[in-house]
Amino acid sequence: MEKYKNLSDFLKKFFIPSYVLSPEDEPEAQISCTTAPENPILVFINSKSGGQLGAELILTYRTLLNDKQVFDLEVETPDKVLQRIYLNLERLKDDSLASKIQDKLKIIVAGGDGTAGWLLGVVSDLNLSNPPPIATVPLGTGNNLPFAFGWGKKNPGTDRSSVESFLGKVINAKEMKIDNWKILMRMKHPKEGSCDITLKLPHSLPRIFPSDQENMEGYHTYRGGFWNYFSLGMDAQVSYAFHSQRKLHPERFKNQLVNQRSLTAPFVDDGLIEIVGFRNAWHGLVLLSPNGHGTRLAQANRVRLEFKKGAAKHAYMRIDGEPWKQPLPSNDETVMVEISHHGQVNLLATQNCRSKSMYESSSIIRFSNDEDDSSVVENEEF
Repeated sequence: MEKYKNLSDFLKKFFIPSYVLSPEDEPEAQISCTTAPENPILVFINSKSGGQLGAELILTYRTLLNDKQVFDLEVETPDKVLQRIYLNLERLKDDSLASKIQDKLKIIVAGGDGTAGWLLGVVSDLNLSNPPPIATVPLGTGNNLPFAFGWGKKNPGTDRSSVESFLGKVINAKEMKIDNWKILMRMKHPKEGSCDITLKLPHSLPRIFPSDQENMEGYHTYRGGFWNYFSLGMDAQVSYAFHSQRKLHPERFKNQLVNQRSLTAPFVDDGLIEIVGFRNAWHGLVLLSPNGHGTRLAQANRVRLEFKKGAAKHAYMRIDGEPWKQPLPSNDETVMVEISHHGQVNLLATQNCRSKSMYESSSIIRFSNDEDDSSVVENEEF
């Protein structure tokens, strides 16, 4: 393969031959790539993230690597891509090169927290025996996940030099477990003409099939996951307004600090979620400060919320950067939201990682009732 021959030794460490990615390509045509790459990667990029900078990043990665190992999430969803690749790897299980690539495989995802969460959810749902660890490129506006694991707050750049620098960090990154949180939302079938017929939920919170065991007759049930936070109320309302304007005018939202939450995390793998609250709108403004956080209320491995008829017609909600406007009951029915622990996935972390594992010898458990002590705020937050 001509492109592989012309690559630098550094880029060859990441290159995956086409026949490993697709059954349509034959290995004979890839004979020049006979040594397994040290760090084979699949790259998933949201081309609409970062004020359209994602499209530029796709071009750079496709120039440096095999263009078939770089995917635009606006064109093809990650579940279809990974299912196709892993089915092909199963077909090639007796192929030495393909097997070594599968064992060493890593994933890079570039986008906001919602995009990263989408990819994490897909990898989790595949139930792989050796799931690939994931590195997150901070290409969105609220890059909490890459920030917490040392990849920074700002887009590292879309030029060749910036991409090669990021790939160098991937080589040296360590693997860390992070808790997966399942969210289940259930409400009565909407009546004809009611506002919740047009409910627009995040793609990470799809409606389940009628045959699903968690489905209930007469109800709409939605199920998804998150890794960073679920928020309700003022915080989500501000995000919803921001998100709506960004959709209308993406060119105006290239500044990644506008929507930044800066959270530190004692333990991201302890099976517990931090419950944090705000007294009022003024207290909520601390989110805009460099180490802003709310009042730590409790820890739990399961949370259930029930919304009944009241003064409000709707509530603003958000999971991992994806906000929506949730209609509330206008009669005696209930909207139920339940959050529970749902396993773990592997993330890649740099030496600047702020997140802590409960299994690290250097980790020190700290408890405090002082709301000004930012050290107790966990990456997983409600």
